[in-house]
Amino acid sequence: MSQAAQHYLIFETAGGFCGVAWNDVGITRFQLPTRSADATERMLLRRLPGAEPGAPTPEVAEAVAAAKRYFKGEETDFSDFKLDLGDQDAFFERIYAAARRLGWGRTTTYGALAKELGAGPQAAKDVGQAMAKNPVALIIPCHRVLAAGGKVGGFSAPGGAAAKVRMLELEGVHLEPPRPAQRSFAF
Repeated sequence: MSQAAQHYLIFETAGGFCGVAWNDVGITRFQLPTRSADATERMLLRRLPGAEPGAPTPEVAEAVAAAKRYFKGEETDFSDFKLDLGDQDAFFERIYAAARRLGWGRTTTYGALAKELGAGPQAAKDVGQAMAKNPVALIIPCHRVLAAGGKVGGFSAPGGAAAKVRMLELEGVHLEPPRPAQRSFAF
């Protein structure tokens, strides 16, 4: 991320209060919704100390409008927004680029994404780490990357895995609930 001034905006969506931060290069952070503007601001500033509230650039204003549409359940594409993710591991950059190609309502798994990038199954763990460290959740749709077998997997955003499931449901993706364990044998 360039050392340029960081600005941020906290805004309300149908899903709660989100935050976005940017510099002169692009969007640097996106904070998924929490129940209060104060909580969202605290979470954003914990990762970007020194950022100042600011008036959004036209592109940031469009990203805010897109996030509001998204949390209303409208099909939204975030793949064209310019990002500044700073110095990233080269493999993480490739993971993020591949994840950004996952469109509305489509999912993949950590392992399938690793395979798409030409890496072996052991790289699924790297994909999971990249998703956990994603600084612009939603814009890089880490919620669309699932664990093996289509299981939810982890989600480091507010609300954890339940938030991931809600976001996928907005997109029309319904994950199978886990099968109940066998309760008794019939004799």
